[in-house]
Amino acid sequence: MDAKPQTSRLGLSLLPGKGLSGEARNWIGFAAMCFGMFMAILDIQVVASSLTNIQNSLHVPSDQLSWIQTGYLMAEVVAIPLTGWLTHALSLRWMFSAATLGFTLASLGCAGVNSIEPLIAIRVVQGFCGGMLIPSVFTSIFAMMPTRHRVLSTTIAGTLAVLAPTVGPAVGGYLTETFSWHWIFLVNIAPGVIVTGLVLAFVSLGRADLRLLRRIDHISIVLGALFLGTLELVLKEGPKRNWHGPFVFIVGGICAGSAFLTLWRCLRSRWPFVHLKLFLRRSFALGCSLSFVFGMGLYGSVYLISIFLGAVRGHSPLEIGEIMVISGAAQLLTAPIAAVIEPRMDPRLLTAIGFGLFGAGLLANGFEDIHTDFGGLFLPQVLRGVAVMLCILPATRLALASVPEDEVADASALFNLMRNLGGAIGIALVDTVLEQRTQGHFMNLALRLQAGDPSAARIVGLPTYFFHNRPITNVDPFMRAIVEPMIKKAALAISFNEAWLIVGGLFALSLLALPFIDRVPIGGPAFEMLARQSGANDSAGRES
Repeated sequence: MDAKPQTSRLGLSLLPGKGLSGEARNWIGFAAMCFGMFMAILDIQVVASSLTNIQNSLHVPSDQLSWIQTGYLMAEVVAIPLTGWLTHALSLRWMFSAATLGFTLASLGCAGVNSIEPLIAIRVVQGFCGGMLIPSVFTSIFAMMPTRHRVLSTTIAGTLAVLAPTVGPAVGGYLTETFSWHWIFLVNIAPGVIVTGLVLAFVSLGRADLRLLRRIDHISIVLGALFLGTLELVLKEGPKRNWHGPFVFIVGGICAGSAFLTLWRCLRSRWPFVHLKLFLRRSFALGCSLSFVFGMGLYGSVYLISIFLGAVRGHSPLEIGEIMVISGAAQLLTAPIAAVIEPRMDPRLLTAIGFGLFGAGLLANGFEDIHTDFGGLFLPQVLRGVAVMLCILPATRLALASVPEDEVADASALFNLMRNLGGAIGIALVDTVLEQRTQGHFMNLALRLQAGDPSAARIVGLPTYFFHNRPITNVDPFMRAIVEPMIKKAALAISFNEAWLIVGGLFALSLLALPFIDRVPIGGPAFEMLARQSGANDSAGRES
């Protein structure tokens, strides 16, 4: 007699295959999906440690470099709320395999470019595909796994999600230094093909319903993407143009218009792109603001430290990766502790501790100079690494606890979307600070040196005994050629400090939101809560 199909809690068919039990097939499929998620999370950190090398190889202007990361994050923001809908329109099997294949082909495309513009465009495609992989894994936990295996499968997925940022910088640095920066993308090809094949072979969850492709407001998706893209463009180009001129007015108008139309359609549509009415709930709105600020700090700090180590300290990609791995290692070591204490403490107190530690790690970096290296960056990285899970887990509970069960799926997607949106805008913010402030600091230091200021000489790294607070009139071209790059590095270091302090200050201000968030009962680990939300998201998409 043929084996009867199993049925998951979501009412989806799990078809056992020949030679293997349905449970064995599910574990193989789940393992493949976890590895796909690992690739998507790893990608941001792998690229981070190689940004300076990419900049030199492709001759990328400093003000365009951040788009390599920002484009990926912005595409993820669009992809995350669409994942549940696409899962039921295409089925988990075909959606995940298509997203993995798209991610793999985009990786191949990134490795083959020879200028910055196509690299950014392909990174957008890569980010969109990668953004669908992460929530899908947590969906599969509730849809594919029996109850007795859900804790284990959640632990595996959570561990891989934490492990990726830990090893990412070192992996990226090693590949770039040993081979070339192209290999940070080429390394995805073989695993991507294998994951795609395994998911097609071993994940048989649900059936495609292409009619659902018509059941979402496609116009709001396009308008939302237009709003996010023009917002980034305005934030990056506005300061350079003194917020004046035709370009700023035209792009700013498109940004404002697309934002208004996106809001209008999302509020009126039966199947909106994003359920904005959830922001009417105070605790949820404040929780999302915490998620937004955390995204600014999380992604902004990765960008800042990688650029500082490359542009100011002149480290190779491998050396940058070896230094940046400290934060990931601290996160990996303390994640189990956070998982244990999270259900046993008031989430508001735990969030305050997490955001306080992360903010302290940002502010501690605000006093760097041209000599700051591994030793000076060690403690701030440890503080931020220890704080990551203390920021994510209790803040998730605070934001979602007041949301009715039938709205949790949409709220979860929106909460995670805000973190990625914060990351994209955070990178644009720190990039603007670096771009706008460095020239002023350069001129100030140059004038102080000409005036014979020994404190300016100390900042730049020149011997102070040549400076006696008397004007220096004769500077030969040879000396100028030596000193100018030193002044530029010192000016850039000061701008880095300002960027660190601005983001750290936002973390301090975000703590003011905690007293206004409703008190939440202690108990029930948030990691399991995330898995349940993703499962509910999948179920909600199916019923729509």
